[in-house]
Amino acid sequence: MSHGAGQMTRADHLPAGALPHGGMPQPEFDRIWQALDELTDPEIPVITLREMGILRDVRLGTDGAVEAVITPTYSGCPAMEQIADDVAAALEREGVHGRVVTQLAPAWTTDWMTDAAREKLRAYGISPPHCASASAEGSVIQFSAARASGKSQPLDVSCPQCGSINTTEISHFGSTACKALYRCLDCMEPFDHFKRI
Repeated sequence: MSHGAGQMTRADHLPAGALPHGGMPQPEFDRIWQALDELTDPEIPVITLREMGILRDVRLGTDGAVEAVITPTYSGCPAMEQIADDVAAALEREGVHGRVVTQLAPAWTTDWMTDAAREKLRAYGISPPHCASASAEGSVIQFSAARASGKSQPLDVSCPQCGSINTTEISHFGSTACKALYRCLDCMEPFDHFKRI
């Protein structure tokens, strides 16, 4: 089963013959992931927690309990409590003796979002974040230089409604702290842009 971009688990680097997932049988591991795959982000219900890169791993703890590992998108994200409750409830529905573990390091980054998540954001009316692996090398260099200097992101933000890059930032904070509010100067529609973290 593929875990999407950024969804590497401990099993991906085990030597031949080693038991994956801390000794959890593969069918059980797959069953739990299938249940968790249905959980969506409370603030963006068209995207799953796994596609967002928030749901990081499923493993066995040292006491034999299943651990579902989540990483917050940013410190103080108000949705994390709901996310933890949703994950715990999904484990309980599956009859799994487990717990939710919040892992802060490495810190979450928008680069963990899958391509599917970015496309779903756009279809939902939110301009997706720029990706570090953007094909335009010059844009990546510009972004890196701006980030180092503390200046705002110079990359073009396209309108999710009409695709125009003739857009302007209205407010650095949109409907949530992880988004900025933009307006398209062609179709004149306002929209949220998910900031790169």
